[in-house]
Amino acid sequence: MAVVLIVEDEEQVRVLAESYLQEQGHETVSAATADEALAALDAADRIDLLFTDIGLHGDIHAGIDLAKRAIERRPGLKVLYTTGQSVTDGMQALFVEGSAVLPKPYTVDQLQNSLAKGFGIESSS
Repeated sequence: MAVVLIVEDEEQVRVLAESYLQEQGHETVSAATADEALAALDAADRIDLLFTDIGLHGDIHAGIDLAKRAIERRPGLKVLYTTGQSVTDGMQALFVEGSAVLPKPYTVDQLQNSLAKGFGIESSS
């Protein structure tokens, strides 16, 4: 089981991701903004993975910036980005090392597959 910090500004998408992950046996912490996410990261004893939308509240790189700040606080934190937009090579060059991208829309199977194959995080269900 992993503890996943979900950062998504669209409430329905965030709630769906939480449900998906909880059904798979993971613990979740969620945030709608980068500031909320950093506060949650600072308050939590354990976060294994940051699952963040790349674009938050109209800022097309907010999730990328968030990941960099999160890694400064917790070196070694795993990062899975998600986006409904095309990911350019220039954008991908800004990603933190070892991260991955899950395109939207995604299914629970695609999310779990990204966690398992990309980060070695298996479900407990």
